[in-house]
Amino acid sequence: MVLFSGYCCPLAEIVNQGKLVSDEIIFNLLSKRLEAGEAKGESGFILDGFPRTVKQAEILEGVADIDLVVNLKLREDVLLEKCLGRRMCSQCGGNFNVASINVKGENGNPAISMAPLLPPSHCMSKLITRADDTEGSVLLISLIFLLLCLQSRPVEDFYRGQGKLLEFDLPGGIPESWPKLLEALNLDDYEEKQSAAA
Repeated sequence: MVLFSGYCCPLAEIVNQGKLVSDEIIFNLLSKRLEAGEAKGESGFILDGFPRTVKQAEILEGVADIDLVVNLKLREDVLLEKCLGRRMCSQCGGNFNVASINVKGENGNPAISMAPLLPPSHCMSKLITRADDTEGSVLLISLIFLLLCLQSRPVEDFYRGQGKLLEFDLPGGIPESWPKLLEALNLDDYEEKQSAAA
């Protein structure tokens, strides 16, 4: 599997400004990347946050075979707390999270526990908060995210109608979520097979 990444300077500027990249640019880059991957013998890919519209989903169907779409879901209050806990090492650029989340289940919402993702000791004194991670900016991002979620509901319905949508409620942090996600994807013994093959 391949995580789609790598963008040129103008694209990086668009993303860093919080703007959405045009369909034309995305499909141009995606087509080139998929062709290059196929030439190297890659057998799959993962897209994150894309497609955002039914039009994009329909175009994507013409570019690649989509086997599965995973909708990772997390309570908004937990998402906000995680965003506010993001930190970066000013020296090495590593990303960490100092939020320790223990939210009780209530009103039909499950309890969620997420341990912080702390840096190594040599980075601890060099942690900085990203300039765009103030509560006001995170709330604005949360509002934009909510609007994008409303926009993406038709996309979810598009893939649900094809039997390709897996809804996955994140039960906690990576240690709690990863094995359950692998199990939901029927890959729970994948890591064991990979270790045995190595």
